[in-house]
Amino acid sequence: MSNRPAAHGGIIIWLSFGVAFILTMIPLPETLQIYRPEWLTLLLIYWCLALPHRVGVFTGWLVGFLLDVHMGSVLGLHALTLSVVAYLAYKLHIRIRLYPLLQQSLIILLLVALSQMLVLWISGVTGNAPGNWSYWMPSLTSMVVWPWVFFLMRAIRRLYGVN
Repeated sequence: MSNRPAAHGGIIIWLSFGVAFILTMIPLPETLQIYRPEWLTLLLIYWCLALPHRVGVFTGWLVGFLLDVHMGSVLGLHALTLSVVAYLAYKLHIRIRLYPLLQQSLIILLLVALSQMLVLWISGVTGNAPGNWSYWMPSLTSMVVWPWVFFLMRAIRRLYGVN
């Protein structure tokens, strides 16, 4: 039994999303910008897999809404896409958790690519769609960094007893 307060786990979850926001906002050179992983999507997927009873569709919507406000994009664009990703991660969390890390990475590739596809579709409707293949690079880099994100977040979750 832990003597930590019950709200402690929520603080850790929201601090991790804060770090993901910072990683998303850090300016990078133009050549490296296309390789930036989708940090918020990765953290949302991790928490939906690890604690589906605490992090779900509403959290995805809220994080996406905050990302929309930060980026100045169409309001609701990222809120919708992260809600869809959170829903799929929630519905499939039992299956995904059973897979080895390599197969989880492939599922992460698909979920992040789906998120990007929804953003591309909505951006295309509004006339702001990008025009080259480098748009899809964050899906690949997110797949590559997933094992490190998974191990780091699992260690943090165990260290602070987030349940």
